[in-house]
Amino acid sequence: MSDIIPFITGEENAGYAKKLYADSSMVRLPIVKANRLIKLLPKNSKVWLDPSVDGCDDIDSRRSTGTKTNNWFELMKHAPNFEKFNDPSFLAKPVQTVVDEFVNHIMDSCAELRPSWITAPMLPMVNGNERNKVNRCLAKSVGKWKSYSSYIGRLILPLIITNQKQITSKTGRNPNVDLAGKCYHDAQADGFWVVDKSLDDEDGSVNLRNKRFRAVIDLHEELNERIVSKIRIGGPYWGLNLVLWAKGLVDWPAIGLGSGYQYYLSGGTMTSANPRVAIPSLRRRVRVGPALAEWLDKSIAKLAVDHPARNEFVDLKKQLTILGDSARAKEQVAKFYRDWTSTISNVPKAGRSMALFQDLSAAYALGRSLPSITSEGSVRQPSAVAESLMLSCL
Repeated sequence: MSDIIPFITGEENAGYAKKLYADSSMVRLPIVKANRLIKLLPKNSKVWLDPSVDGCDDIDSRRSTGTKTNNWFELMKHAPNFEKFNDPSFLAKPVQTVVDEFVNHIMDSCAELRPSWITAPMLPMVNGNERNKVNRCLAKSVGKWKSYSSYIGRLILPLIITNQKQITSKTGRNPNVDLAGKCYHDAQADGFWVVDKSLDDEDGSVNLRNKRFRAVIDLHEELNERIVSKIRIGGPYWGLNLVLWAKGLVDWPAIGLGSGYQYYLSGGTMTSANPRVAIPSLRRRVRVGPALAEWLDKSIAKLAVDHPARNEFVDLKKQLTILGDSARAKEQVAKFYRDWTSTISNVPKAGRSMALFQDLSAAYALGRSLPSITSEGSVRQPSAVAESLMLSCL
């Protein structure tokens, strides 16, 4: 069985998961769509169900209106005391019994679907401490629920970072690691999941490789010292999740499927982007369009006839018209990602970090020999994505 955990958010994702990740030990579903999505998965799939409480980060922006229905809001509004989580005075001075009622409803709703894991309801991190009290209350409510319920699965404590300031310094991380440890204990959790929703690890910036990647790695190291757990999950990201996994800092790398290689809070609106395709030998994605076709022509001309990447680029150029279709592009990316993770997964755990380093080093060396990709902004250099990840491996 694969360690990879696909995050499935819709029918299209479920199709990719069934086709490409049927051997995954676990798949994660949001409760908002769980009834529909479970039917689309392989029969042997184990489900990690997320109650989608992180959407309470900003309830007002998720309210249904006369012209637009928000499915998340329509589900969550039935939970007792739901609106309390939109009240700053309540968040500052939460009442445990009020939180208990909310959590009991949420957890009972999740348990009805008999998932193997359930995410403990928690609010995302903010720069201050104004959510600390309510998150402690939420954790205690989960612990109480676990004690009296008949649920026999595992509980996963989420730590959702919303701003790099929360982890890029030791003084920023310390209180959050301490809070996570306390909440883990209070909730009687069996594992923890960490994701930085503000992190786009495909942007190739200097800040990314010099500061932000290091901060996420430090956070995981400090959490592992604070919390002893056999279920440690990181991501979804494009590649940092694989770095954390290869280094042994997480047991389960979470991944997107097709296009979503960042994490988005529940109930929010995702903007549609131009189709992007994977360049397998460079371990990165690129937007589909005339600029990509031009770059492929220049790169093909630059590479030796017998260079493996040359054949890859020739084949990709032939498929560009087809890959202009969003669904076809997403499937191409998902297939590449499956092959990439399988390559590292087949290496024994002790050697994965070096294997990933060598894998990314080859992509970096190739990218350095190729012309820049004019349509890719901060990642115009073909080697930029691989370079950032490579330097974090060892």
